[in-house]
Amino acid sequence: MAQLLDGKNALILGVANKWSIAYAIAQAFRREGAKLSLTYQGDRLKQTVEELGAGLSATRVLDCDVSKDADLARLRETLGKEGRIDAVVHSIAFANREDLDRPFLETSRAGFAIAQEISAYSMVAVARAIAPLMTEGGSMITLTYLGSTRVLTNYNVMGVAKASLEASVRYLASELGPQRIRVNAISAGPIKTASARGVKDFSKMLQAGVERSPFRRITDPAEVADAAVFLASDLGRGVTGDVLFVDAGFHIMGL
Repeated sequence: MAQLLDGKNALILGVANKWSIAYAIAQAFRREGAKLSLTYQGDRLKQTVEELGAGLSATRVLDCDVSKDADLARLRETLGKEGRIDAVVHSIAFANREDLDRPFLETSRAGFAIAQEISAYSMVAVARAIAPLMTEGGSMITLTYLGSTRVLTNYNVMGVAKASLEASVRYLASELGPQRIRVNAISAGPIKTASARGVKDFSKMLQAGVERSPFRRITDPAEVADAAVFLASDLGRGVTGDVLFVDAGFHIMGL
């Protein structure tokens, strides 16, 4: 069977450890024949991501802080020296822990701003930096969550940031469509990642998935990864500006 991403060059931002959704996507992309470039932020993650990259036979592993335009410019320059990019995966989000622990009404001005910058605006910044390298079109994918459109206890400022991210996906899809660049989001169900554990009472979200989703289980990271393969491959060539739910059907349920 032909590999779905054979001959494609993929940039994946947000691999933090072997439990991260970005790592599951990187594994699936590699399985389907893509050449990988990974990024990490700062020395704390350097060794971990370099080791994971080596295991994936990644072409390069680069330091990039998406809140710094200079870092994104350097990323574009480095990647541009070796050809085009066909797929981008943006799996980056952040909110201050205290803004996830207290009521949304008490969100600090600074906390609101940083959640927006890292979780939403960074997608715009990455798209602006990398789109010029997507000379044959391609796919940009980001990760979102149901808290963007529904109130989920303790998700708070991150839910607002994800709503902004999804709106950004639609505007980017409209502007980049003439360049044959598709922009989509995957809304994954709750998964036991390091960042997810920063949400207060996250275990209750997992339990709700088991009790109420049509499949009566939580989401497998491999399911999210395979959906990303679809969106990055030619099979997804007619899909843009959309949010694809991969959450065991939880989003369809009411009471």
